[in-house]
Amino acid sequence: MTTKTAETKKNKLTNTRKRLHPNCVVCSRSNTRGLQLDFSLCENGGVAANFEFDETLEGYPGVPHGGVISSVFDGAMGNCLFAQGCTPVTAELNIRFRHPIAMLKAATVSARIVRSSNSLYVLEAEIIQNEQIKATAEGKFVDHPNLMNEKDTVYERE
Repeated sequence: MTTKTAETKKNKLTNTRKRLHPNCVVCSRSNTRGLQLDFSLCENGGVAANFEFDETLEGYPGVPHGGVISSVFDGAMGNCLFAQGCTPVTAELNIRFRHPIAMLKAATVSARIVRSSNSLYVLEAEIIQNEQIKATAEGKFVDHPNLMNEKDTVYERE
């Protein structure tokens, strides 16, 4: 990826995230009760973010709730598409939980586009902790460019 291309994608990622997800529980810096994941571009064209779960996100003792893990994957894949200038909505999300993710320990989520056609995108993501793949996901997303412009949708912000 050239420096100019990387800078363009970084700008798209930042601007699209701010415009579409101003209070997102996964990626918004202004949502003080959210995860505040800070996604950055990877060499492969995907995105990644470092994080650690605290006890407020616990499901069973000592492990994060599966729904929180699912949200992290959904957010990573959405941010990957933000870098393309897309307005993604999740159509399908499949997760494989391989090993428990430890609380209060650094982990990384990454996502990348596997293939696309028209407005459908297929992405893969993984969470790695202690150099071990803890969970993987595959998602299908649809680009919905008029999402914030449509009247009569639940997505419209007042």
